[in-house]
Amino acid sequence: MSKKLIEVTNLKKYFPVTGGVLSRKVGDIKAVDGLSFHINEGETFGLVGESGCGKSTAGRTISHLHKATAGRVQFKDTVLFDVENKEALDKKSMRSLRRDIQMIFQDPFASLDPRMNIGAIVSEGLIKHKIMDKHAALARTKELLEICGLDGSNAAKYPHEFSGGQRQRIGIARSLALNPKFIICDEPTAALDVSIQAQVLTLMQKLKEEMGLTYLFISHDLSLVRYFCDRLGIMYLGSFMEIGTSEQLFKSALHPYSQALLSAVPRSHPSEKRERIILEGDVPSPANPPKGCKFHTRCPKALPVCSQKAPEMAEPEPGHRVWCHLVK
Repeated sequence: MSKKLIEVTNLKKYFPVTGGVLSRKVGDIKAVDGLSFHINEGETFGLVGESGCGKSTAGRTISHLHKATAGRVQFKDTVLFDVENKEALDKKSMRSLRRDIQMIFQDPFASLDPRMNIGAIVSEGLIKHKIMDKHAALARTKELLEICGLDGSNAAKYPHEFSGGQRQRIGIARSLALNPKFIICDEPTAALDVSIQAQVLTLMQKLKEEMGLTYLFISHDLSLVRYFCDRLGIMYLGSFMEIGTSEQLFKSALHPYSQALLSAVPRSHPSEKRERIILEGDVPSPANPPKGCKFHTRCPKALPVCSQKAPEMAEPEPGHRVWCHLVK
């Protein structure tokens, strides 16, 4: 049985809303609102949902780039933070742990400093953590570039001299420099052409198998995560609607929101028939989410209880969790 690498409990991240002459706090943007899940060693867990549902914020909060409003995150036997019990790693311990937790960002150009050449960008972590001197770090950088499908001689070039796909390979090389165990991938292929997406995902899968990596893969592309992720968590307005294996969700999704998302996935063959579910209305504001089930204002199967009471988690089969009053 696989061991849990990372465990997230009741994670919340609220951003304050200010107003008035004195800029006093008048509310909160509830970007992440009570996520609980775990990721096993060697697994790829996908966070999926519409734009603005809180996927990227969840990834950044887990890695402690955002300070959590509430909740607990544990990496192996180490508690990164536990807001309720006022526990958190000190800066020195967190700095050391960052060697094991890395990120691949969505925009491969914005995430690379245009003032630094590729060698400096990829080797920066090795030098900052005092793992290698500059000479050895540069040699390791060239090796990493080769692993990621780029010539080592590119270390002297700058980000603007590369294509989007090449820049993302550089971002992957940087994330691998410190030999991490866990990588948060924040929509790493969203800014790339389809053919380049396939190349980057093939590279990431190869590296996962060869280096024993664990991924949190954030995406809005269901057709992509179907083949890349072992398990999926479907989010809406900062909360989970459904969690399960890729097979469970694509064969028997139970939440109306999951069903609507899956109905929009392009058909693999013209003869395949699938009912398209059109959701009416707009996504509510995370500053004022609906009471009860957050999805009830757009749900075609909503019951009276949905607007009054938040659904409890149901587990119709092992590992398949659903938050819906229709599922028992």
